[in-house]
Amino acid sequence: MALINDADAVIAGAAPDDMLLERIRAGKLLLRYSERPFKKKTCCLRRIGHAVRFRQRDLWKKNIYMLCASAYAAGDYASVGMYRGRTYRWGYFPPVKEYDADTLMSRKKRNMLMWCGRFIDWKHPDDAILVAKKLKNQGYDLRLNMVGTGVMETQLRQLVERYGLTNQVRFMGAMTPDQVRLQMEETGVYLFTSDRQEGWGAVLNEAMNSGCAVVANHAIGSVPFLIRDGENGSIYRSGDLDMLYEKVKQLLDWPEEQKRMGLEAYRTIAAEWNVKVAAERFCNLLQRMLAGEEFPSVYGSGPCSKI
Repeated sequence: MALINDADAVIAGAAPDDMLLERIRAGKLLLRYSERPFKKKTCCLRRIGHAVRFRQRDLWKKNIYMLCASAYAAGDYASVGMYRGRTYRWGYFPPVKEYDADTLMSRKKRNMLMWCGRFIDWKHPDDAILVAKKLKNQGYDLRLNMVGTGVMETQLRQLVERYGLTNQVRFMGAMTPDQVRLQMEETGVYLFTSDRQEGWGAVLNEAMNSGCAVVANHAIGSVPFLIRDGENGSIYRSGDLDMLYEKVKQLLDWPEEQKRMGLEAYRTIAAEWNVKVAAERFCNLLQRMLAGEEFPSVYGSGPCSKI
């Protein structure tokens, strides 16, 4: 408690409110850290209930800011009157690997697709298999590696059998993080199909760091922060399987574009969206806040830039 109350600044994620109350009442700098609070569509009455709880929790002091670990966090909180004009881009920062970019891209297999995660409904692994089916029906030579396990595995295997994809889709099972990264390093196109319940999705950082051309659902928390559509990745509308298919097909049709996009993805993580850059920027931001500057604007993009 002494550390919490005496620190120059505190980042609070899931900390119990009573641990922060003395600090808030003393008017000391506090940075909340959160994904979007409304991962499912929420009615107005429920949002009003959240508004009351949030306002009581923070006592609505002006020196409380929000580090958004989702591109949708600021909007969700603003919808209940919280942190308007006091939000910064933030996120999750998994380990970043440094590569010789040319060597990395030379390892890519342009017809290799990958999906990785738990086999559960809101991650939509079946969407990747449906895309593989459409591609096969159009005569494309491809391999889709499905990495992970989960309650949908039997259903997914049945889909592969039904669609005649046993030569195209391979179930890789559970893998260690290092094994996943090795698989990504050979993958040309990475499919990220989760819906809005994916608060951030650190696998996107990893796939981009591995030089994959990512096709990602727009509703995933990390996607609008990390991907510039058509530059360092490709974004499709949530639930639009035709758009997902067309985006993947385009990357298979244009291997040089796939390579360019993957290289830009790697550069995005290596140059900006990594823990070293985030830590340095956070320290610079704190210096301004502690000097009395309210809601300072230091960076135009990336970690610690204003929303």
